[in-house]
Amino acid sequence: MTLPIPDADAAASSARLVAHITTEIEQAGGWMPFSRFMELALYAPSLGYYSGGARKFGDGGDFVTAPELSPLFAQTLAAQVAQVMAASAPRILEAGAGSGALAVDLLLELERRGALPERYEILELSGELRARQQEAIARGAAHLAARVAWRDTLPASFSGVVVANELLDALPANLVAWRDDGIFERGVGLEDRTFAWRERPATGALLAVSQRLTLGAPYVSEINLAACAWISEWGRILQQGALLLIDYGFPQREYYHPQRAQGTLMCHYRHHAHGDPFWLPGLNDITAHVDFTASAEAGFEAGLDVLGYTSQAQFLLNCGLAQLLEQRQADGTAAYAALASGAQKLISPAEMGELFKVLALGRGIAAPLLGFASGDRAHAL
Repeated sequence: MTLPIPDADAAASSARLVAHITTEIEQAGGWMPFSRFMELALYAPSLGYYSGGARKFGDGGDFVTAPELSPLFAQTLAAQVAQVMAASAPRILEAGAGSGALAVDLLLELERRGALPERYEILELSGELRARQQEAIARGAAHLAARVAWRDTLPASFSGVVVANELLDALPANLVAWRDDGIFERGVGLEDRTFAWRERPATGALLAVSQRLTLGAPYVSEINLAACAWISEWGRILQQGALLLIDYGFPQREYYHPQRAQGTLMCHYRHHAHGDPFWLPGLNDITAHVDFTASAEAGFEAGLDVLGYTSQAQFLLNCGLAQLLEQRQADGTAAYAALASGAQKLISPAEMGELFKVLALGRGIAAPLLGFASGDRAHAL
């Protein structure tokens, strides 16, 4: 596959990041865990994919997320958010808000429903994305901007709703190789000043988790210790409310399927998907699918309840997507057709409907959640 050629400025930025990573590998003795490579490629200050200046989301970026695809995503999600806020506290924390589209549409819909949060916090590490989010809110929901605040660390305690749409897939993942002679952690070394795969025996927590999977060699896949640690932190932080984790992935028995013996690691550049994370670091998104069983277990072991797990399609339909779409028929043929097309992509098994899942973890929520009223697959975790 031929990938688009970046402009000179973008190529120069990637070269600076390559030099930075190369120096760190050399200082570490010639080897870096892939999780650290992914962390630098995505989040190195001013050079990483999410901390640099290139556009990431939408038609002019590298990929399209559900909030950019259709406002119906946020408008439907609002039903679930409002229910949890009513049962806990009128606060929302969105972790990794991307372009800001979800925040804008969610706030406007909650306003329409008479269920605005007192405070909408956005946890965002990227200064560049934070600026874009601020612009989006100023442009689309300026009258609600006073309710929005940004933070760069997790709160000490929190009650309300935590929304994380396509966050877990972008947390740095560990790569593991099951070989005939043992279990190895995949990392990055140098060969003629270019990046190359290198493997070392897995140790510690990574080895312990890998051994529990009992996979036959040869097999290469991901274990996201960072995602599990992030969820575990919420077991300490969340007083009352729920985490709504929306991402693409599988329960564990499907994740580590024999047909996925090369893992799920994928890169995205200008709407092209490819499998080489060493190609122009800093210009590509790097992701791995989410192991929802591990995510649910991390929450449960941290004292949170598993409130529901289902496909994005089932979740949105349970929350009233079809009814919302029907109400928009009066908007006119062209506008309705565009909304209907977006809705189809959100729920179609061939698009986002089945690959994307929703996992809800919480504390102090007694009533069943709307989004899992039908088709809850928590038993499959």
